[in-house]
Amino acid sequence: MEDGIITKGSEHGEQETEKTVLRPFSVGSLPSIYYIPDFVSPAEQNHLLHQVNVAPVTKWKMLKNRRLQNWGGVVHEKGLLAQVLPPWLITVTQRIAKETTLFPAPINHVLVNEYLPGQGIMPHQDGPLYHPVVAILSLGSPALMHFTPHARILGITQEGIDEQQQQHTRSQGGKELSTFSVALMPGSLLVFKDSAYEDYLHGIDESSEHMLDETVVNAYACICQDDDRHRDGLREVQSMPAEEQCTKGILRRTGTRVSLTCRHVSKVQKNFLRL
Repeated sequence: MEDGIITKGSEHGEQETEKTVLRPFSVGSLPSIYYIPDFVSPAEQNHLLHQVNVAPVTKWKMLKNRRLQNWGGVVHEKGLLAQVLPPWLITVTQRIAKETTLFPAPINHVLVNEYLPGQGIMPHQDGPLYHPVVAILSLGSPALMHFTPHARILGITQEGIDEQQQQHTRSQGGKELSTFSVALMPGSLLVFKDSAYEDYLHGIDESSEHMLDETVVNAYACICQDDDRHRDGLREVQSMPAEEQCTKGILRRTGTRVSLTCRHVSKVQKNFLRL
């Protein structure tokens, strides 16, 4: 595969390219949210995980419920104080940008998050300095990501957020806003933009077992131990331990999950950080 990024034309042309390339991977009723299974092979997963694990200890930042690596530089209110991505990240981000066709320029910022079994991330929204498209590559172990309508869209106060999160559907201005979830299997790529990016919070529960209920828009992605039915074109991830597959509607997290959150910061400062 070539390293170059697809050059996009008119707005109409961009929309047609997105529809043509990504339409088969659209999930749920909300436009512009795409789930691509097996975006990387088990061998590619192992290579990426190796690169993450051999990073200097000083590259890790310890948080309350997980640890992360920041690649590409420091994002602050004036833009990105840039740092060149390492070759292993350039390779995968170029592929993501090329195959999704959604990024206006090369991906220049990547967060590598490590989640141990039971660890998660609270519902949040990405900052305004990023171009409103995010691609999340999942490695190692599965998880369930929840999307919840933003409180400002629903017109509720902070006190009402808990109540709102317990309901699957709300309506605002005649538009139905639903709480939904996406199963993130090893090797998969989740891409979302537009309303999914701007009107919703996304997060992962701090639990070692995730329920696969009616709100999961791609439950077919989970290969169940007790279910012989397989969707056309869906390939089982051979590196996934049997106990981490879904059993009777439960997605079990028994291993470490690593995610690569890939984004583009449009405003870049002239002074670059040195490696």
